[in-house]
Amino acid sequence: MAQDSRVTVWLLFCCQALMNSTMVGQVAMGALIGHTLAEDKTLATLPMAVQMTAVMAASIPASMLFARLGRRFGFMVGACCSIVGSLVFAAGVWRGDFALYCLGAVPAGLGFGIAQHYRFAAAEVARPDYRARAISLVMAGGVIAAVVGPELVKHTREAVGGVLFLGTYLTIACLPPLVLLLLSFAQLPPAPARPKISTPIGEIIARPAFIAAAGAGLVAYGTMNLVMTSTPIEMMFCGFGVDASATIIQIHALAMFAPGFFTGRLIQRFGVRTIIVAGAVLTAGCVVANVAGASFAHFGVALALLGLGWNFMFVGATALLATSHAPEERVRAQAANDFIVFGTVACTAFLSGALHAQAGWAMLNLMLLPALAVALGLVRWQAMRGRVASA
Repeated sequence: MAQDSRVTVWLLFCCQALMNSTMVGQVAMGALIGHTLAEDKTLATLPMAVQMTAVMAASIPASMLFARLGRRFGFMVGACCSIVGSLVFAAGVWRGDFALYCLGAVPAGLGFGIAQHYRFAAAEVARPDYRARAISLVMAGGVIAAVVGPELVKHTREAVGGVLFLGTYLTIACLPPLVLLLLSFAQLPPAPARPKISTPIGEIIARPAFIAAAGAGLVAYGTMNLVMTSTPIEMMFCGFGVDASATIIQIHALAMFAPGFFTGRLIQRFGVRTIIVAGAVLTAGCVVANVAGASFAHFGVALALLGLGWNFMFVGATALLATSHAPEERVRAQAANDFIVFGTVACTAFLSGALHAQAGWAMLNLMLLPALAVALGLVRWQAMRGRVASA
């Protein structure tokens, strides 16, 4: 990787850290605020569901922005959306208005959805033999978010006017402007040349590598979000306070992103499919820990395993996706992948509160196992198709 490329990857690492801090803080607060403001408690996770729907909806507009105006402009638009979202969240909390609070999830989700493309930008500036490492390094920016996000919640939740969490959202609104500053120094690829003949999107998504990558990615993110979103509520039912749930989310976020410093090397050594399988096994371990008990240690171990499993599966899926398309197809393939992945995440966020309220904590966790089996089946199928094609 050339020197300029390394600098760019580290700048993207910092941008990812700041944008993820807004989301990690929201995860620690969102369900608790929703449970407080909503008259119907099954709607407690609705703000997160709206936010994840906006993340999904951002996929297509983001691809158009990147294709026409380049990565830098697109990422700047995302940062501005995040600022607006934080301020509307703050207004909803200040007024005690659940509908207004849910409205803030729209621009916040659009900003976070655009930020998901930092990993793709890293893959584009890196040499092919360093691509997996660049992807995992940028995603490791979440390590900083894992510390910053929950700590912001702990130290600012009562900072303004006695309104719980108002100070937190006003503080979070100060993070995206730092992203705008960092982006001004990043050497990002310009808008790609538009091919004379575009490959039909149906042909791209029908490729075995795309199917396996999207399948592993949606299962990784969907199962993680299903459990993560409901954990603060379950901990509240078990007698734990805001600080305890914020600490558990912090442990979870560290486990999600810290492996990014070495996941790329593991993929280079053991292969992308082996890492995806390892991630599925770790996620299954989360189910076992959550079903086994309801102590602080059970929640901590479960969410740590969930974070590790997500990292291995999602980074592996992103690396596999990079093998499924030609350079001129990358923006469309990435947009289609994120639309599928975050569409599933939105569904799990909508279902999380209702499943937790109606089916219970244990059943919510056990539902992860069939999904993990499907992901492993797709990866196995893609490997078999690859061997047949090679032969």
